[in-house]
Amino acid sequence: MQVIHGVGPCSSPQPESAVTIGAFDGVHLGHRAVIAQVRELADRRSLQTVVVTFDRHPASVVRPASAPLLLTDLDQKLELLAAAGVDATYVVHFDDARAKEEAADFVEEVLVGCLSTRAVVVGEDFHFGHRRGGNVALLREMGDAAGFTVAGLELRGADGDPATAGEVVSSTAIRGRLAEGDVAGAHAMLGRPHEVRGEVEHGDQRGRELGFPTANLQIDPEIQLPADGIYAGWFERADGSVHATAMSLGHRPTFYERPQGAPLLECHLLDFAGDLYGEAVRVRFVERLRGEVRFDGVDALVAQMATDVTDTRRLLGA
Repeated sequence: MQVIHGVGPCSSPQPESAVTIGAFDGVHLGHRAVIAQVRELADRRSLQTVVVTFDRHPASVVRPASAPLLLTDLDQKLELLAAAGVDATYVVHFDDARAKEEAADFVEEVLVGCLSTRAVVVGEDFHFGHRRGGNVALLREMGDAAGFTVAGLELRGADGDPATAGEVVSSTAIRGRLAEGDVAGAHAMLGRPHEVRGEVEHGDQRGRELGFPTANLQIDPEIQLPADGIYAGWFERADGSVHATAMSLGHRPTFYERPQGAPLLECHLLDFAGDLYGEAVRVRFVERLRGEVRFDGVDALVAQMATDVTDTRRLLGA
């Protein structure tokens, strides 16, 4: 997949394209249904398939105090778009100047001037440009003059059928599932387990002292984590090897009466011994085993940790 970084004027116009536009946070099943339709249209009309997306969530610039946490960072989003069969992704550098750009100017610069757009496919509720002034109607009006068609798609559920209000697959709905600890529900809408990435850092060695050594991950604070709790999942190392893991995400209430900073993600790899410090790794959440609990003593905690490992092994077939 070609990646075009949209910073400044277009250096070289693209071949004629079928385009879809959006944040594509998570590249969930709803996003992939739209991309599939764009690919089908592109194949029929001998066009290349292009996704126009952003290098950060537009809300982080427009309304930073209420901007959502992200389901994917830019690197993972690009990997997922490539896996969906996109020919090219145009990554818009979103800053204050772009936020103030009128919708019509965006169409002229990006869709017409750079991507040689012949077809646009977006959700029927799509808005863009300064103060969300652009919509499907504006795209159709400009498309009539510039030579591209516009399709506004109705919202879809996880099964791909038209969705009712409570069934819409959206990044917002997925964040809500994760915030509740419902990683299985998030999986159903993402089409895959929720994944976070980070670097293994040194901890206080408490897990090792208890007989359950852990890899402590430093996660970008802009990434959405599930609710605090104990999870079963998969841990992928930098060399591509994948290991079953029991994970603790939270603030370790048995040792600290009050939360200490951001939640800590600790991964106990089953049947593994080795040095992971400094590795860039990926962790996928499969199932929530239980909520985070404060135990009366270390012995009770260790007994529960042994049960958590057994449950993880059973759930993952490890």
